[in-house]
Amino acid sequence: MRPAGPIAAGVLLAVASATAFGLTIPVLGWAGAGVGAYATAALLYLGASLAALAQKAVVREAGAPVTRGAALPLAVMALCGAAIAPTSLAWGLQRVGPVTGALLLNLEAVWTVVLARVVYREFLGGRVLGALALMTAGGGVLSLSARGGLGWSWLGAAAVAGATFAWAVDNTASRRLAELRPLTVVAAKGALGAALTAGLALATNEPVPAGWRALVLVGAGAMGYGLSLRLYLLAQRRVGAGRTASVFALAPFIGAAAALAMAPAQLDWPTGLAALLFGAGVLLHLAERHAHAHRHDAATHDHAHRHDDGHHAHPHEGPVVGEHSHLHRHEAQEHSHEHGQDAHHGHSH
Repeated sequence: MRPAGPIAAGVLLAVASATAFGLTIPVLGWAGAGVGAYATAALLYLGASLAALAQKAVVREAGAPVTRGAALPLAVMALCGAAIAPTSLAWGLQRVGPVTGALLLNLEAVWTVVLARVVYREFLGGRVLGALALMTAGGGVLSLSARGGLGWSWLGAAAVAGATFAWAVDNTASRRLAELRPLTVVAAKGALGAALTAGLALATNEPVPAGWRALVLVGAGAMGYGLSLRLYLLAQRRVGAGRTASVFALAPFIGAAAALAMAPAQLDWPTGLAALLFGAGVLLHLAERHAHAHRHDAATHDHAHRHDDGHHAHPHEGPVVGEHSHLHRHEAQEHSHEHGQDAHHGHSH
């Protein structure tokens, strides 16, 4: 059964992506302890790439083919999202712990929404701005309330915050590839990121992790960086970069909850207050509705689409059911309905 509307569909996909990523945060803090940051990142993205390649053999996916135009966004994604971000996160988690580290990851949503506005001119309403203020306050509570607590490191917190900005750049670049075949994008990004960080690990003589740690990290990469990215790209197709990141802010809560289940003694009032602020921000995003009269200019493009979405009424030779992709043309149209920031709704407000 299809979701009630495009925003609901994007929200559900982003929640699934957040769950897949969030559950790997405490696993990364545990399995990555004592392991070099570059080696950790290489194993994570090796897992992501292998998982995507395995799925490509059995999953039929809709989307435009990957062309030369995807090279630059893929390079940015590999450098920022598959090298800098996971390396900084692995280094920072070893110094601030998985609970604080997981909650600080909410800053990724703030950075991504801002970049989506600057780069793609995505519309930001009052709810979005209010949510950003709440989540920024949550990050501030975590930072200002630490006061040298057990395991706290300002450098560690800065490393996690740096990881969130690098992933925000990754998210912004990935929006350009959201209409392409997602498993191909995941496989390419994972392979590039694994090669880059493995080379850095060898150049810096990082120790090779023990066999069981390597397997755990590869498995975490398959779920938290492979499956999660595929779902994230599908969500971006429907609601854009900023709103997908806003819903994805659930991931740190899931990671923090899992970490607290492993170490409940780390729960204190500043962490609880920050969690409430972050949670209020996420709920504000989820409550958003967006509908108004708008115009579509005539266009010809290739992307995944359905024939029951109010935008695709072109004929086919033989019946076509479900989502599929091919080059097709749209005539000019004006109407009003609920919509997200997808391939047809990049209009100004």
